[in-house]
Amino acid sequence: MFDLFKNLKELKELQNLVSSESIVVEKEGVKIKINGKMEIEEIILNPSLEITKQQKILKDCLNDAIKKIQMNLFLKLAKSKLNI
Repeated sequence: MFDLFKNLKELKELQNLVSSESIVVEKEGVKIKINGKMEIEEIILNPSLEITKQQKILKDCLNDAIKKIQMNLFLKLAKSKLNI
């Protein structure tokens, strides 16, 4: 029973740590910032690019940011003491 409470406390600590993570990806003046909750915090566009090029770069930035934050979260989970 006490192990369950200990694991819940560790999960809460891990959740707080994950929430504070953020990743920034920038390509050709288009910038994306995403946090550990997978929420987009910031998008900066490059007005000097054509709309179709900007859309492609934005999609690429989002995909890269999501992959990077997922990898960071996986590594943190792997390093944690939890056996999930």
